Amino acid sequence: MFRLLYRLHRAASWIGYHGSRRFTRSGLAMIAVMAVAIMMAPDTDNNLAYQAFALSFAAILISLAFAWKFGGRFEIERRVPRFGTVGKPMTYNVQVKNLTNKPQLGLSILESLVDPRPAFPDWYEVQIAEERQFRSFRPSKQRQRTNPYKLAEVKEGAVSPLAPMQQGHAAIELTPLRRGILRFSGVTIGRADPFGLCRALRKVRLPQSMVILPKRYRLPAIALPGSTKYQEGGVAMASKVGPSDEFVSLRDYRYGDPPRHIHWRSWAKSGKPVVKEFEDEFFVRHALVLDTFTSVPYSDAFEEAVSVAASFACTIDTQESLLDLLFVGPESFCFTAGRGLAHADQMLEILSSVRPCSKRPFSDLEHLVLDRATALSGCVCVFLEWDNERMEFVRKLEGLGLPVLVLVVIEKGAQKPDGSRSPNPARFHVLETGSIEAGLSTII
Repeated sequence: MFRLLYRLHRAASWIGYHGSRRFTRSGLAMIAVMAVAIMMAPDTDNNLAYQAFALSFAAILISLAFAWKFGGRFEIERRVPRFGTVGKPMTYNVQVKNLTNKPQLGLSILESLVDPRPAFPDWYEVQIAEERQFRSFRPSKQRQRTNPYKLAEVKEGAVSPLAPMQQGHAAIELTPLRRGILRFSGVTIGRADPFGLCRALRKVRLPQSMVILPKRYRLPAIALPGSTKYQEGGVAMASKVGPSDEFVSLRDYRYGDPPRHIHWRSWAKSGKPVVKEFEDEFFVRHALVLDTFTSVPYSDAFEEAVSVAASFACTIDTQESLLDLLFVGPESFCFTAGRGLAHADQMLEILSSVRPCSKRPFSDLEHLVLDRATALSGCVCVFLEWDNERMEFVRKLEGLGLPVLVLVVIEKGAQKPDGSRSPNPARFHVLETGSIEAGLSTII
């Protein structure tokens, strides 16, 4: 039964996708008129719907005849930025060059993305998860279903008339809907028929990709508590700037270096300014812990949790501190940014690829964090639920003297967890999907 539904889903999505590209809006409206006329046509005694059906059917056939073949040749160059952000519209240019000896009029650009439709096992997993979520018929439990496979909304762009061997461009507006890597397979050039109902299509293969970063929220000025800690292996971990008592090496002078760090003997020998380089071994280091343990493949709460983590990754000052991002996927991961090791953009790239984890226990994340607890100054935990296991994990961190900020992301309308059971209720916050930014504004 599910395999039959899967085939119907693929067939329906194929018809909808290719139909919207082959027919213009006017053409789709004409098809709708034809469908209504078919339903009313049998009653010829009381209406003239059969005449409307004949006219609309003839118009569609003539348009298809005009749009059957498109012999144009084009050279395409797409100029997309490296990054995009979920939910934020962006505009980029597509350069089009007419390689024929005939002028080309009424052209439009239709982007072709790599087929996002999942294989049957992935589709089946989503259906089972959704059935569990929507099994209640009570209105308070219902929420709007969304298409989890739609990666972006791309509007078609119009190209000005092109003379032979002339180049033009089209502005394309794209709105990413899902984080991750957005892959383009090619560009389709359309030319409408004289009636403006159908399009002749010419496909040009042009693979390309861009990284879609998670949505970010504005955070209030949060003073994360925590004191400096000794970092073992500070030479490799810390950036090589700033005063310290431990000498590392000599290097050439760079503009802005303090004059007191100049090594005069080396300058005298080499004939050029040389300065002493130091390392820091005591500094602030925070952990950003992301809970990825959920059985729902496409969860609004999980996506919002990633967005909250991305917001903290962009807000926490890493000029004079380190930030560790810790989460569990196929393996346990720890990525460090700050003090010359990495930048917030690189951490956002990592967060853009995070996926739910349903086959590993929460204890894997607990061990990953506790193994690094002695070097941490504080911890920000973004959870998907609040149960005894997570509560005990926070209690262990508090017992080690680490200040912990706990954020629990829940679905809209779900029962809110009891924050009074937290080891530190003042640092416990519940964020509800749909009002994440309002919930973050209450953090002090």
